[in-house]
Amino acid sequence: MPPRPSSPRLLIRSSAIHAAGCYTLDPIRRGARVIEYDGPRLSKKEADDRYAGRDITYLFGFGGQGDVIDGFGTAMFLNHSCAPNCETVEIRKRIFIQAIRDIAAGEELVYEYNLYDSDDDNADCYCGAPHCRGTMFSGEEVARRARIAKRNAAKGKATR
Repeated sequence: MPPRPSSPRLLIRSSAIHAAGCYTLDPIRRGARVIEYDGPRLSKKEADDRYAGRDITYLFGFGGQGDVIDGFGTAMFLNHSCAPNCETVEIRKRIFIQAIRDIAAGEELVYEYNLYDSDDDNADCYCGAPHCRGTMFSGEEVARRARIAKRNAAKGKATR
């Protein structure tokens, strides 16, 4: 049996994107799994109750039942970017972060958060990418919010 490829060495340090970020000390090949996003599994209701009124959480939604992972560990330090070098992959209710291109040693590891189902109005993005969308929301969530705003604006005009 061939030896299992080792995981890259990772370092948490200051990030220009947001407070702290996760950097690789080793080159990572495209398609390689970098790390698992792990932590306690909660229902959406449990997570909403636990984090009511908190601005910062490390919750990661997965599966089709509204379950979340309460992020705990190195993976919670990977920041959002509109020009990601990683993506998330769900395999049997586990979330892995893998490289979508070759990544050089010293690079910050980033992926698109594609947020949804948030009370936050903006989820502003500060990634600094040349084509930054300005939000960490998914494209689908941005479109959904635009439809709601358009409907609400039409209702407002109708009542004047």
